[in-house]
Amino acid sequence: MMETMNDVELDALDRSLVQALVIDGRAPFSRLAEVLEVSDQTVVRRYRRLRATGLIRVVGLPQGSRVGLFESWLRVQCAPDAALPVAEALARRPDIAWVTLNSGGTEVHCMTRARTRKDRDALLLEKLPRTRRVTGISAHTILRKFFGGPDAWPGIDVLRPDQIAALERPPVEPGPERYVLDETELALLSVLGRDGRAGYPELARATGLSESTARRRVERLRDLGALFFDVEFVPSLFGIEAEATLVLTVPPARLAQVGEALAGHHEVAFAAAVTGSASLMAVVVCRDTDALYTYLTERIGAVDGVGQVEVIPSLRSVKRAGMLVEDGQRLVDPPPVP
Repeated sequence: MMETMNDVELDALDRSLVQALVIDGRAPFSRLAEVLEVSDQTVVRRYRRLRATGLIRVVGLPQGSRVGLFESWLRVQCAPDAALPVAEALARRPDIAWVTLNSGGTEVHCMTRARTRKDRDALLLEKLPRTRRVTGISAHTILRKFFGGPDAWPGIDVLRPDQIAALERPPVEPGPERYVLDETELALLSVLGRDGRAGYPELARATGLSESTARRRVERLRDLGALFFDVEFVPSLFGIEAEATLVLTVPPARLAQVGEALAGHHEVAFAAAVTGSASLMAVVVCRDTDALYTYLTERIGAVDGVGQVEVIPSLRSVKRAGMLVEDGQRLVDPPPVP
């Protein structure tokens, strides 16, 4: 029988391993073992257990702004009995990065990552408006990310500073021009999007490259800032029970300052400047609603330049970084799109 979240308790080593993967999701097991001061076999066994039970997933994703993806944050208003089916339908789409149910179960939030403007517009102008019982759609283009994507989320804090330093990769400074992915690189990303730790033999089979060439391609994409590795996990295993989206009204002259301030908060998992009447959105995760209140009053309240703040609680995650969330307990691969 498959273990579930109810059967698993994360000990100190599990938590350390998750944080290590957040820092470098594709670090070799031998390197992880050296940093965590355990044997290679122990790290492999712990990782395989966590992944098999759907508690964590490493995924390789394109950096949208670097490779020219059209990224938007959508708020989809639905009739109460239609929100979950709409969220599940959106979650099955490969061009949707994450999906949550919000606002008492009548609003779906998602992030689009379309390869072309035409694909994005088809979703916004044709498919969603025709969806039964969708009552409204607001689309907000991502203008500038302040935190998220390749940034290592600091919300897990169990490793020593020297361990963190040993895992950190040199910062990447992407060039000003967009990087155009070729068909071979798209094939690499297709595999890594399902399993960011897929071995080079599997990557070679999927692309027709040799293993050494597949290795060089992956490293080159990382060095160019076109590919990063994300780690998704079940938040409640780390005592995180309250997730919310904040929509902040900030004057243009203070937008960069406020965005950078939020990027320094360990509660913030994602923050970006967006189009619309409010100019900044952030996804925050807290221990519970009392901690969320404290964050709003003491940390957000102390940031100069923040005007109005809308707090939209997340009731349920349906998809995280390409992984579906089954009953809020485990991460599973999305089914192939027909």
